[in-house]
Amino acid sequence: MKARVPAGSRRGSEDAGGATLAVRVQPRAAKNGIVRMQDGSLKIRLTAPPVDGAANEALIAFLSETFAVSRSSVEIISGQSARQKIIRVSGISEGDVDRLLNNQGQ
Repeated sequence: MKARVPAGSRRGSEDAGGATLAVRVQPRAAKNGIVRMQDGSLKIRLTAPPVDGAANEALIAFLSETFAVSRSSVEIISGQSARQKIIRVSGISEGDVDRLLNNQGQ
């Protein structure tokens, strides 16, 4: 079962199996990083170019490392070829996401 983020929600949602995040990806950045936007969404900067799925692969690898979950726990639900994406991270709660980002100074 895939979680859906309501149209007006920027932050994402949570259920028993994980968290769903609304993100905006910035490929070809100087370095990888996460910035929390004022609306609660996340802007993720990636050094990978948006060619042949390289940015999506880099996004999955970056989020799995950031949230200390396996790569198979991170899924792009929508936005495969767009900058705006909905990401599902299994095995982690919305509170865990907030704590991890706060610990990184976000």
